[in-house]
Formats: sequence, structure tokens, C-alpha cells
Amino acid sequence: MTRPKVRFCLVFERELVSVPVMRRVLGDTLREIGVNEESVDDILLAATEACTNVVLHAGESAPAYSVAATVDRAGCRVEVTDVGRGYAPGVTGQGWPTRLGRVRRATADRATADRATADRGAGDVAGLAESGRGLAIMRACVDDVKLRTAPGRGTRVVLDKRLEWAGPLRRSA
Repeated sequence: MTRPKVRFCLVFERELVSVPVMRRVLGDTLREIGVNEESVDDILLAATEACTNVVLHAGESAPAYSVAATVDRAGCRVEVTDVGRGYAPGVTGQGWPTRLGRVRRATADRATADRATADRGAGDVAGLAESGRGLAIMRACVDDVKLRTAPGRGTRVVLDKRLEWAGPLRRSA
């Protein structure tokens, strides 16, 4: 049986309750089509960080934001976009480690991210300021992170991850 290609877009009001809703929809979708739990966890942690950044930092000019996901046999892409205030270059985490050790987690909390260690001596997530960990955590969880932002023009975070599969597709009733 071939893996289905799944694409969807969710639009949320910029409020904290949207983050667990996004996690539920994205996580349930990935699990239902057979993505292994480790890949699901990594994608959910990275997407949670991106969405939380929108909720906390996009500003009043961004009353809503979107989460678009595309999943195919090779990988998963999650795009989180807002039309908020954006921010200037230099605040984007340039100079942070570009490849951190994998974040393994039982839950999606900051304490787990604090325990992440650096890969090849690139640095340590725990050494970053509390408010500066989001991008580093995203980079640790997925294969590629693209960030496009400009003052007054919003922010778009694109997360790409190659997928591992748990086994055959489940058949739903």
C-alpha cells in the first residue's frame, strides 16, 4: 500500500489555546498515516516552538496565524506564518549552533529541551537564554529550518523533516 500525500492548512486566532489544538491535529494525522513516534515527537516539538513564538511575539498586528502541513512518502513540511511585526536581522538566532544534538523527549516541555546536548561540540541548548531557545530547539528537531522575517512584514518558519515510518498503514473504519 502506498503512503498517502496529505496537505492541510489550519488558521488560528493568536491565542495560547491554539497550540495544543495544532499539536492534536498534526500529531493525530502523522500517527494515522504511519509515521513513527520519534518523528512525530520531533515534528510536534518544532511546530510547537514555532506556534508559541507567534502567540507570544507576533504582536497585535497579527490577530491570526496559519499552520500549513504537507506530508508525503519522503518527508513532512510544516509552515507557520503570521503577518505580525516581524523582527530585524540579528534577532533571528544567527550565530547560534546550526546543528544541535537530537532532542529526545517524553513530553513537549522546556525541561526536556534543557537537557538537549550539542552535536559535534556546536554548543548547548541549555546555555541559551530562556527566550532564545525556540529556534535552536527547532533546528535540533528537524532537518532544515528556514526563517523569513522583516520588521512590519511578519514571519514565516518552514520546518522540513525526513520521515521514518512505523509500519504498514492502519485502516480506519
